Amino acid sequence: MGGPAVSEFQRRDLLGGVAAGALVGMFAGPALAAESPAPDELQFRFPLEQQKPKAGNGGVAREASVTEFPISRGIAGVSMFLDPGSLRELHWHANAAEWGYVVSGRCRTTIYDPEGNSEVNDFEAGDLWYFPRGHGHSIQGIGDEPCHFILVFDNGAFSEFATFSVTDWIGHTPAEVLAKQFNLPSQTFASWPKSEVYFAKGPVPQGPPPDTGAEPPLTHRFRLLSQEPQAYPGGEMYLATVQKFPIAKTISGGVMTLEPGALREMHWHPNADEWQYVISGRFRMTVFASKGRARTVEMGPGDVGYVPMGMGHYLENIGQEECHVLIAFNAGDYQEIGLLGWLDSNPDQVVATNFSLSPDIVEKFPREIFLVR
Repeated sequence: MGGPAVSEFQRRDLLGGVAAGALVGMFAGPALAAESPAPDELQFRFPLEQQKPKAGNGGVAREASVTEFPISRGIAGVSMFLDPGSLRELHWHANAAEWGYVVSGRCRTTIYDPEGNSEVNDFEAGDLWYFPRGHGHSIQGIGDEPCHFILVFDNGAFSEFATFSVTDWIGHTPAEVLAKQFNLPSQTFASWPKSEVYFAKGPVPQGPPPDTGAEPPLTHRFRLLSQEPQAYPGGEMYLATVQKFPIAKTISGGVMTLEPGALREMHWHPNADEWQYVISGRFRMTVFASKGRARTVEMGPGDVGYVPMGMGHYLENIGQEECHVLIAFNAGDYQEIGLLGWLDSNPDQVVATNFSLSPDIVEKFPREIFLVR
């Protein structure tokens, strides 16, 4: 397990009102059935990489917000590719923090915060970043191959295509105001963009990132796959929480490896929704929504999965190869309750009574697991 398999998938290059009504359908009684989708109509899987992209100047982006994926009320996601030199222009997000994971390639980010601190970092496959809500930043492809990264936002109503871009702002500001702002003649701005650029193309940055001289007290970079994973029979988990990555106060997550046939045990998360992106391989997931309602979906490369907070679920590798899944939660503190750990915390007699079983059978239950073959 571990090293060779992880390095292999690192190199792979894989290509709110409506939602509120949908979730009401999950929990509502018969009186609301005519107004909201039935539980078996709700989708917990979204084929992100099959969506029509926003593209230009060496950049490609696809998004899964609550608009496209109604169940995802708490988290939105984006798959983005940048060619070397292609720049996701300077911008900020007014309603969400950004958590990014590099699937393949390399990129460079810039970030500026309200205290005047700034940081320039280079990222490679297996690295994470976190940009707090409202902080200005940019992302540019570097190296000699395209960079693929996944962006996660802690607001399902967020749209990557409706962010605050610097060219859009300046393009809608009078030239005489810009002349005062930049202390330049007003005619200087005649050739500046008049609308959002979004992706810009420029030279590929060379050498190490420059020292800004104003680095923040907490770094925005975390080398996830350079950490020691949590290893289990059947797989492993790389996890970044706010305790390990202190600036990431509103999002935690990591990469899970499931060996063929392995099961991520039945569990739920009491404090966060779960958002998944399949990097490689295939798995089956059943989501339990109470009152006899459950739905099973099969997930493959480029798919996004979503499990609302508190809903029971499991992941099972149904393929012939390892499955690698990026998982994110809209809480900095990772919490879970596993089925076996919960049952084991009770006296055997309580469990035996609950299931009408002999205590001898209960005594044979495994104790606590995370992953199992």
